[in-house]
Amino acid sequence: MKILGIGVDIIQNYRIKKAIINQSFVNRIFTKSEISSSKKRNFKTNYFAKRFAAKEALVKSIGTGIGKSINFKDINIINDKSGKPNIKLTNKVNDLIVKKFRTRKFDIFLSLSDEKNYSIAFVIIQKK
Repeated sequence: MKILGIGVDIIQNYRIKKAIINQSFVNRIFTKSEISSSKKRNFKTNYFAKRFAAKEALVKSIGTGIGKSINFKDINIINDKSGKPNIKLTNKVNDLIVKKFRTRKFDIFLSLSDEKNYSIAFVIIQKK
């Protein structure tokens, strides 16, 4: 197995706390699924901060950043039944990864963590 890309992002939670007051920010950055899931969470700031960091870490692992080829809503951060975070991509992002790394077989690993002041995400893209 070969590592194709690694990305990490850390964010101060207070920045997201201020930003999520603005509903247009929330709607521009997060998917409907993420917004819906946030309604079941007690700590919305940390929930959104971790997802923001995950999206940034993913684009760093690809080497593109957010911009023309990828926007925030192309990346959906979900949790499986046991709570493990996963990344669900649009076909556009999937195709970009296939083209950039010249492989159709890859896994994306995501780790999220937070504490009072910070949230962090770490992403690895690995060839199967």
